[in-house]
Amino acid sequence: MTVQFDRRQFLRAAGGVAALTALPGGLAACGGSSSSSGGSGGGTPTLKVIGVADEQKALDELTKLYTQAKFTTSYAPTDQVQTSLRTQLGAGNAPDIHVVYPGNGSAMSMAQIAQAGLLADLSSQQWTSLIPAGLKSAFQYQNKTFIYSAGSSVIGAIYNKKAFQKAGVQPPKTWTELLAVCEKLKKAGIVPIALGAQTPWVTQLITYALVPSTVYAKNPQFDAQMQSGQASFANSGWKDAMNMYLELQAKGYFNPNPNGTTYEQQTSMVASGKAAMAVQVSAVLPDFRKATTTPDDLGMCVFPGADNAADVWIPAGVVVGLGVSARGKHLDASKAFIEFLGKQENIDRWAQAVACIPLKRSATSKIDPVLTDFLPLIDANKAVPFMDQNWPNAEVQPVHLAAIQELLAGKTTVDKALAKMDQTYRKK
Repeated sequence: MTVQFDRRQFLRAAGGVAALTALPGGLAACGGSSSSSGGSGGGTPTLKVIGVADEQKALDELTKLYTQAKFTTSYAPTDQVQTSLRTQLGAGNAPDIHVVYPGNGSAMSMAQIAQAGLLADLSSQQWTSLIPAGLKSAFQYQNKTFIYSAGSSVIGAIYNKKAFQKAGVQPPKTWTELLAVCEKLKKAGIVPIALGAQTPWVTQLITYALVPSTVYAKNPQFDAQMQSGQASFANSGWKDAMNMYLELQAKGYFNPNPNGTTYEQQTSMVASGKAAMAVQVSAVLPDFRKATTTPDDLGMCVFPGADNAADVWIPAGVVVGLGVSARGKHLDASKAFIEFLGKQENIDRWAQAVACIPLKRSATSKIDPVLTDFLPLIDANKAVPFMDQNWPNAEVQPVHLAAIQELLAGKTTVDKALAKMDQTYRKK
Protein backbone atom coordinates (compact mmCIF):
# COMPACT_ATOMS: atom_id res chain seq x y z
CA MET A 1 0.00 0.00 0.00
CA THR A 2 1.36 3.41 -0.93
CA VAL A 3 0.78 6.79 0.64
CA GLN A 4 -0.33 9.72 -1.49
CA PHE A 5 2.46 12.30 -1.80
CA ASP A 6 1.06 15.18 -3.82
CA ARG A 7 2.79 18.22 -5.32
CA ARG A 8 2.06 20.31 -2.25
CA GLN A 9 3.67 17.71 0.00
CA PHE A 10 6.71 17.56 -2.29
CA LEU A 11 7.14 21.32 -2.12
CA ARG A 12 6.86 21.33 1.66
CA ALA A 13 9.19 18.41 2.26
CA ALA A 14 11.82 19.58 -0.16
CA GLY A 15 11.62 23.26 0.61
CA GLY A 16 10.29 24.11 -2.85
CA VAL A 17 9.12 27.67 -3.24
CA ALA A 18 6.56 27.56 -6.01
CA ALA A 19 3.50 29.51 -4.95
CA LEU A 20 0.44 27.44 -4.11
CA THR A 21 -3.23 28.26 -4.44
CA ALA A 22 -4.21 30.28 -1.40
CA LEU A 23 -7.03 29.36 0.90
CA PRO A 24 -9.32 32.21 1.94
CA GLY A 25 -9.56 33.52 5.42
CA GLY A 26 -7.08 34.00 8.22
CA LEU A 27 -4.19 31.84 9.25
CA ALA A 28 -5.63 28.78 10.93
CA ALA A 29 -3.60 26.51 13.14
CA CYS A 30 -3.12 22.94 11.99
CA GLY A 31 -3.64 20.48 14.81
CA GLY A 32 -4.19 23.25 17.33
CA SER A 33 -1.41 25.09 19.12
CA SER A 34 1.14 24.09 21.69
CA SER A 35 3.31 25.85 24.20
CA SER A 36 6.51 25.14 26.03
CA SER A 37 6.96 26.13 29.63
CA GLY A 38 10.61 26.82 28.90
CA GLY A 39 11.40 27.91 32.42
CA SER A 40 9.78 30.49 34.64
CA GLY A 41 10.45 33.86 36.11
CA GLY A 42 9.34 37.39 35.55
CA GLY A 43 11.91 38.14 32.86
CA THR A 44 11.20 35.12 30.65
CA PRO A 45 9.84 36.24 27.28
CA THR A 46 7.02 34.42 25.50
CA LEU A 47 7.82 33.99 21.81
CA LYS A 48 5.08 33.59 19.25
CA VAL A 49 6.04 31.01 16.60
CA ILE A 50 4.15 30.14 13.41
CA GLY A 51 5.32 27.17 11.38
CA VAL A 52 3.96 24.71 8.84
CA ALA A 53 2.80 21.23 9.73
CA ASP A 54 6.03 19.64 8.48
CA GLU A 55 7.98 21.56 11.13
CA GLN A 56 5.81 20.56 14.06
CA LYS A 57 7.68 17.44 15.19
CA ALA A 58 11.02 19.24 15.24
CA LEU A 59 9.75 22.47 16.79
CA ASP A 60 7.72 20.73 19.49
CA GLU A 61 10.82 18.81 20.56
CA LEU A 62 13.21 21.76 20.46
CA THR A 63 10.98 24.34 22.14
CA LYS A 64 10.58 21.93 25.04
CA LEU A 65 14.36 21.65 25.35
CA TYR A 66 14.95 25.41 25.32
CA THR A 67 14.87 26.99 28.79
CA GLN A 68 15.39 30.68 28.05
CA ALA A 69 11.92 31.46 26.74
CA LYS A 70 8.31 30.34 26.69
CA PHE A 71 6.53 29.68 23.41
CA THR A 72 3.12 29.84 21.82
CA THR A 73 3.26 27.81 18.61
CA SER A 74 0.81 27.18 15.80
CA TYR A 75 1.10 25.27 12.56
CA ALA A 76 -0.68 26.07 9.32
CA PRO A 77 -0.97 24.53 5.85
CA THR A 78 1.58 25.82 3.35
CA ASP A 79 -0.97 27.54 1.15
CA GLN A 80 -2.27 29.61 4.05
CA VAL A 81 1.12 30.89 5.13
CA GLN A 82 1.79 32.08 1.59
CA THR A 83 -0.98 34.67 2.01
CA SER A 84 -2.18 35.22 5.56
CA LEU A 85 1.22 35.17 7.24
CA ARG A 86 2.75 37.44 4.62
CA THR A 87 -0.10 39.88 5.22
CA GLN A 88 0.67 39.83 8.94
CA LEU A 89 4.32 40.57 8.28
CA GLY A 90 3.49 43.57 6.12
CA ALA A 91 0.92 44.86 8.60
CA GLY A 92 3.40 44.89 11.46
CA ASN A 93 1.69 42.27 13.63
CA ALA A 94 4.09 39.45 12.77
CA PRO A 95 5.00 36.56 15.06
CA ASP A 96 8.46 36.64 16.58
CA ILE A 97 9.61 33.57 14.62
CA HIS A 98 7.95 32.12 11.55
CA VAL A 99 8.27 29.71 8.68
CA VAL A 100 10.44 30.85 5.76
CA TYR A 101 11.05 29.04 2.47
CA PRO A 102 14.58 28.87 1.09
CA GLY A 103 15.67 30.83 -1.95
CA ASN A 104 13.22 32.85 -4.00
CA GLY A 105 9.99 32.55 -5.90
CA SER A 106 7.08 32.77 -3.45
CA ALA A 107 5.56 35.28 -1.07
CA MET A 108 7.14 33.55 1.92
CA SER A 109 10.54 32.80 0.41
CA MET A 110 13.68 34.11 2.07
CA ALA A 111 14.67 36.52 -0.71
CA GLN A 112 11.21 38.01 -1.11
CA ILE A 113 10.76 38.69 2.62
CA ALA A 114 14.33 39.85 3.17
CA GLN A 115 14.25 42.41 0.38
CA ALA A 116 11.07 43.81 1.91
CA GLY A 117 13.01 44.41 5.13
CA LEU A 118 10.87 41.99 7.14
CA LEU A 119 13.55 39.50 8.25
CA ALA A 120 16.27 39.94 10.85
CA ASP A 121 19.87 39.35 9.77
CA LEU A 122 21.28 36.13 11.27
CA SER A 123 24.72 36.38 9.68
CA SER A 124 26.62 36.87 12.93
CA GLN A 125 25.51 33.51 14.30
CA GLN A 126 28.15 30.80 14.38
CA TRP A 127 26.10 28.10 12.63
CA THR A 128 25.97 30.18 9.42
CA SER A 129 29.61 29.25 8.76
CA LEU A 130 28.40 25.68 8.17
CA ILE A 131 26.39 26.59 5.05
CA PRO A 132 27.94 24.85 2.01
CA ALA A 133 29.00 27.24 -0.74
CA GLY A 134 26.66 25.63 -3.26
CA LEU A 135 23.62 26.17 -1.04
CA LYS A 136 24.26 29.74 0.07
CA SER A 137 21.74 31.21 -2.37
CA ALA A 138 19.00 29.34 -0.51
CA PHE A 139 20.02 30.98 2.79
CA GLN A 140 21.36 34.38 1.80
CA TYR A 141 20.19 37.61 0.23
CA GLN A 142 22.86 40.19 -0.62
CA ASN A 143 25.41 38.03 1.23
CA LYS A 144 23.45 38.10 4.49
CA THR A 145 21.80 35.05 6.05
CA PHE A 146 18.08 35.39 6.78
CA ILE A 147 16.84 31.80 7.20
CA TYR A 148 17.67 28.90 9.47
CA SER A 149 17.32 25.43 7.97
CA ALA A 150 18.67 22.18 9.37
CA GLY A 151 19.68 20.58 6.09
CA SER A 152 18.62 19.29 2.71
CA SER A 153 16.82 16.57 0.80
CA VAL A 154 18.38 15.14 -2.35
CA ILE A 155 17.12 13.83 -5.68
CA GLY A 156 18.51 10.56 -7.03
CA ALA A 157 17.45 7.08 -8.09
CA ILE A 158 15.59 4.91 -5.61
CA TYR A 159 16.38 1.41 -6.81
CA ASN A 160 15.41 -2.20 -6.16
CA LYS A 161 18.52 -4.18 -5.18
CA LYS A 162 17.04 -7.51 -6.27
CA ALA A 163 16.24 -6.13 -9.72
CA PHE A 164 19.82 -4.92 -10.03
CA GLN A 165 21.11 -8.33 -8.92
CA LYS A 166 18.90 -10.14 -11.44
CA ALA A 167 20.36 -8.05 -14.28
CA GLY A 168 23.89 -8.25 -12.87
CA VAL A 169 24.35 -4.47 -12.55
CA GLN A 170 25.60 -1.99 -9.98
CA PRO A 171 24.60 1.66 -9.38
CA PRO A 172 26.10 3.70 -12.24
CA LYS A 173 28.69 6.40 -11.69
CA THR A 174 28.44 8.14 -15.09
CA TRP A 175 25.82 8.83 -17.76
CA THR A 176 27.39 6.24 -20.06
CA GLU A 177 27.27 3.66 -17.27
CA LEU A 178 23.63 4.59 -16.61
CA LEU A 179 22.71 3.86 -20.24
CA ALA A 180 24.54 0.54 -20.07
CA VAL A 181 22.78 -0.39 -16.83
CA CYS A 182 19.40 0.48 -18.34
CA GLU A 183 20.12 -1.65 -21.41
CA LYS A 184 20.99 -4.69 -19.29
CA LEU A 185 17.88 -4.20 -17.16
CA LYS A 186 15.73 -3.95 -20.27
CA LYS A 187 17.22 -7.17 -21.70
CA ALA A 188 16.51 -8.87 -18.36
CA GLY A 189 12.82 -8.02 -18.74
CA ILE A 190 12.85 -5.30 -16.11
CA VAL A 191 11.64 -1.75 -16.70
CA PRO A 192 14.82 0.29 -16.14
CA ILE A 193 13.16 3.50 -14.90
CA ALA A 194 9.60 3.84 -13.64
CA LEU A 195 8.21 7.27 -14.53
CA GLY A 196 4.87 8.41 -13.09
CA ALA A 197 4.48 11.52 -15.23
CA GLN A 198 0.71 11.62 -14.87
CA THR A 199 1.46 13.08 -11.43
CA PRO A 200 2.77 16.51 -12.52
CA TRP A 201 5.44 17.10 -9.86
CA VAL A 202 7.15 13.81 -10.77
CA THR A 203 7.93 15.11 -14.27
CA GLN A 204 10.54 17.61 -13.05
CA LEU A 205 12.72 15.22 -11.09
CA ILE A 206 14.79 13.74 -13.92
CA THR A 207 15.56 17.23 -15.22
CA TYR A 208 16.48 18.37 -11.71
CA ALA A 209 18.74 15.33 -11.29
CA LEU A 210 20.63 16.02 -14.54
CA VAL A 211 20.90 19.83 -14.58
CA PRO A 212 23.43 20.12 -11.72
CA SER A 213 25.90 18.20 -13.93
CA THR A 214 24.94 19.68 -17.31
CA VAL A 215 24.68 23.29 -16.09
CA TYR A 216 26.15 24.10 -12.68
CA ALA A 217 29.25 21.88 -12.80
CA LYS A 218 30.29 23.84 -15.88
CA ASN A 219 28.98 27.23 -14.78
CA PRO A 220 28.35 27.67 -11.03
CA GLN A 221 27.32 31.29 -11.72
CA PHE A 222 24.42 30.26 -13.93
CA ASP A 223 21.70 31.51 -11.57
CA ALA A 224 23.34 34.91 -11.17
CA GLN A 225 23.73 35.17 -14.93
CA MET A 226 20.06 34.24 -15.42
CA GLN A 227 19.05 36.97 -13.00
CA SER A 228 21.15 39.56 -14.84
CA GLY A 229 19.89 38.49 -18.25
CA GLN A 230 23.26 37.12 -19.37
CA ALA A 231 22.11 33.49 -19.61
CA SER A 232 19.03 31.56 -20.66
CA PHE A 233 17.57 28.10 -20.36
CA ALA A 234 17.64 27.72 -24.15
CA ASN A 235 21.37 28.39 -24.50
CA SER A 236 22.63 26.34 -21.60
CA GLY A 237 23.04 22.80 -20.33
CA TRP A 238 19.28 22.74 -19.74
CA LYS A 239 19.03 21.78 -23.42
CA ASP A 240 21.43 18.89 -22.85
CA ALA A 241 19.45 17.69 -19.82
CA MET A 242 16.13 17.68 -21.66
CA ASN A 243 17.65 15.88 -24.65
CA MET A 244 19.09 13.28 -22.27
CA TYR A 245 15.62 12.91 -20.73
CA LEU A 246 14.21 12.20 -24.19
CA GLU A 247 17.08 9.83 -24.98
CA LEU A 248 16.00 7.63 -22.08
CA GLN A 249 12.50 7.56 -23.55
CA ALA A 250 13.70 6.90 -27.11
CA LYS A 251 15.77 3.90 -25.95
CA GLY A 252 12.73 2.39 -24.23
CA TYR A 253 14.04 2.79 -20.71
CA PHE A 254 10.76 4.08 -19.25
CA ASN A 255 7.58 2.16 -18.62
CA PRO A 256 5.00 2.37 -21.43
CA ASN A 257 2.86 5.53 -21.35
CA PRO A 258 4.60 7.55 -18.59
CA ASN A 259 1.95 10.28 -18.94
CA GLY A 260 -0.67 7.71 -18.01
CA THR A 261 1.26 6.42 -14.99
CA THR A 262 0.81 7.88 -11.51
CA TYR A 263 3.29 8.38 -8.70
CA GLU A 264 1.58 5.57 -6.78
CA GLN A 265 2.02 3.19 -9.72
CA GLN A 266 5.65 4.27 -10.08
CA THR A 267 6.21 3.49 -6.42
CA SER A 268 4.58 0.07 -6.71
CA MET A 269 6.62 -0.85 -9.78
CA VAL A 270 9.93 -0.28 -8.02
CA ALA A 271 8.80 -1.78 -4.72
CA SER A 272 7.72 -5.00 -6.48
CA GLY A 273 10.81 -5.22 -8.69
CA LYS A 274 8.85 -4.82 -11.92
CA ALA A 275 10.92 -1.66 -12.42
CA ALA A 276 14.47 -1.18 -11.22
CA MET A 277 14.62 2.56 -10.52
CA ALA A 278 12.60 5.72 -10.01
CA VAL A 279 14.16 9.18 -9.95
CA GLN A 280 12.77 10.72 -6.78
CA VAL A 281 13.35 13.06 -3.88
CA SER A 282 14.70 11.36 -0.76
CA ALA A 283 11.73 12.59 1.25
CA VAL A 284 9.54 9.89 -0.34
CA LEU A 285 11.71 6.97 0.75
CA PRO A 286 9.16 6.06 3.46
CA ASP A 287 6.45 5.69 0.79
CA PHE A 288 8.57 3.26 -1.22
CA ARG A 289 9.43 1.29 1.89
CA LYS A 290 5.79 1.00 2.90
CA ALA A 291 5.02 -0.41 -0.55
CA THR A 292 7.37 -3.39 -0.12
CA THR A 293 7.50 -6.20 2.41
CA THR A 294 11.30 -6.00 2.42
CA PRO A 295 12.35 -2.34 2.83
CA ASP A 296 16.04 -3.29 2.93
CA ASP A 297 15.74 -4.30 -0.75
CA LEU A 298 15.58 -0.59 -1.62
CA GLY A 299 18.62 1.62 -2.03
CA MET A 300 19.24 5.11 -3.38
CA CYS A 301 22.04 6.27 -5.62
CA VAL A 302 23.13 9.35 -7.51
CA PHE A 303 21.51 9.71 -10.95
CA PRO A 304 24.61 10.77 -12.92
CA GLY A 305 24.38 13.47 -15.57
CA ALA A 306 27.99 13.52 -16.81
CA ASP A 307 30.33 11.11 -18.62
CA ASN A 308 33.11 11.83 -16.13
CA ALA A 309 32.32 10.83 -12.55
CA ALA A 310 34.30 13.84 -11.29
CA ASP A 311 31.87 16.14 -13.12
CA VAL A 312 28.73 14.69 -11.56
CA TRP A 313 26.86 17.15 -9.33
CA ILE A 314 23.59 16.62 -7.46
CA PRO A 315 20.48 18.59 -6.48
CA ALA A 316 20.07 19.15 -2.74
CA GLY A 317 17.00 21.14 -1.81
CA VAL A 318 17.26 23.04 1.45
CA VAL A 319 14.29 22.08 3.63
CA VAL A 320 11.78 24.61 4.89
CA GLY A 321 13.13 26.68 7.77
CA LEU A 322 12.57 29.60 10.14
CA GLY A 323 13.22 33.30 10.17
CA VAL A 324 13.06 36.04 12.80
CA SER A 325 10.70 38.93 12.22
CA ALA A 326 12.60 42.20 11.98
CA ARG A 327 9.58 43.88 13.58
CA GLY A 328 9.05 41.35 16.36
CA LYS A 329 8.65 42.42 19.98
CA HIS A 330 11.39 40.08 21.23
CA LEU A 331 14.11 40.40 18.62
CA ASP A 332 17.11 39.45 20.78
CA ALA A 333 15.31 36.54 22.44
CA SER A 334 14.16 35.24 19.05
CA LYS A 335 17.68 35.37 17.64
CA ALA A 336 18.93 33.55 20.72
CA PHE A 337 16.51 30.70 20.06
CA ILE A 338 17.67 30.45 16.43
CA GLU A 339 21.26 30.33 17.68
CA PHE A 340 20.22 27.45 19.96
CA LEU A 341 18.77 25.65 16.93
CA GLY A 342 22.11 26.11 15.17
CA LYS A 343 24.00 23.99 17.70
CA GLN A 344 25.13 20.71 16.15
CA GLU A 345 23.03 18.51 18.41
CA ASN A 346 19.91 20.52 17.53
CA ILE A 347 20.67 20.52 13.80
CA ASP A 348 20.83 16.74 14.17
CA ARG A 349 17.53 16.62 16.09
CA TRP A 350 15.73 18.69 13.48
CA ALA A 351 17.25 16.77 10.56
CA GLN A 352 16.31 13.43 12.07
CA ALA A 353 12.74 14.63 12.67
CA VAL A 354 12.26 15.52 8.99
CA ALA A 355 14.56 12.83 7.48
CA CYS A 356 17.00 15.19 5.81
CA ILE A 357 20.80 15.40 5.58
CA PRO A 358 22.04 17.76 8.31
CA LEU A 359 23.59 21.06 7.35
CA LYS A 360 26.75 19.83 9.06
CA ARG A 361 27.31 16.27 10.22
CA SER A 362 28.93 15.04 13.40
CA ALA A 363 29.90 11.60 14.66
CA THR A 364 26.48 11.35 16.32
CA SER A 365 24.40 12.48 13.33
CA LYS A 366 21.88 9.82 12.32
CA ILE A 367 21.47 9.73 8.55
CA ASP A 368 19.56 7.15 6.53
CA PRO A 369 22.29 4.79 5.29
CA VAL A 370 20.85 4.70 1.76
CA LEU A 371 21.91 8.34 1.36
CA THR A 372 25.60 7.54 1.83
CA ASP A 373 26.48 8.06 -1.84
CA PHE A 374 25.31 11.67 -1.71
CA LEU A 375 27.38 12.82 1.26
CA PRO A 376 30.79 13.13 -0.46
CA LEU A 377 29.28 15.31 -3.19
CA ILE A 378 27.67 17.61 -0.63
CA ASP A 379 30.98 17.83 1.25
CA ALA A 380 32.81 18.66 -2.00
CA ASN A 381 30.37 21.52 -2.74
CA LYS A 382 29.02 19.62 -5.73
CA ALA A 383 25.42 20.14 -4.66
CA VAL A 384 23.06 22.91 -5.74
CA PRO A 385 19.57 23.87 -4.53
CA PHE A 386 16.56 22.51 -6.36
CA MET A 387 16.31 24.70 -9.44
CA ASP A 388 13.03 26.41 -8.50
CA GLN A 389 14.57 27.74 -5.28
CA ASN A 390 16.44 30.31 -7.36
CA TRP A 391 13.70 31.21 -9.84
CA PRO A 392 12.28 34.75 -9.59
CA ASN A 393 8.60 33.81 -9.73
CA ALA A 394 6.32 30.88 -9.06
CA GLU A 395 5.21 30.44 -12.68
CA VAL A 396 8.34 28.88 -14.15
CA GLN A 397 7.89 25.56 -12.38
CA PRO A 398 4.39 24.74 -13.71
CA VAL A 399 5.57 25.68 -17.21
CA HIS A 400 8.42 23.21 -16.77
CA LEU A 401 6.07 20.47 -15.54
CA ALA A 402 3.72 20.91 -18.49
CA ALA A 403 6.63 21.06 -20.94
CA ILE A 404 7.94 17.67 -19.84
CA GLN A 405 4.53 16.05 -20.27
CA GLU A 406 4.29 17.58 -23.75
CA LEU A 407 7.81 16.40 -24.63
CA LEU A 408 6.98 12.86 -23.54
CA ALA A 409 3.82 13.02 -25.65
CA GLY A 410 5.71 14.35 -28.68
CA LYS A 411 3.64 17.55 -28.66
CA THR A 412 6.52 20.03 -28.38
CA THR A 413 10.27 20.27 -28.88
CA VAL A 414 13.08 20.97 -26.45
CA ASP A 415 13.72 24.35 -28.09
CA LYS A 416 10.07 25.39 -27.77
CA ALA A 417 9.85 24.16 -24.19
CA LEU A 418 12.93 26.10 -23.09
CA ALA A 419 11.85 29.23 -24.96
CA LYS A 420 8.58 29.17 -23.00
CA MET A 421 10.45 28.72 -19.73
CA ASP A 422 12.71 31.67 -20.60
CA GLN A 423 9.70 33.83 -21.43
CA THR A 424 8.04 32.95 -18.11
CA TYR A 425 11.26 33.50 -16.15
CA ARG A 426 11.47 37.08 -17.48
CA LYS A 427 7.91 37.97 -16.50
CA LYS A 428 7.67 40.81 -14.02
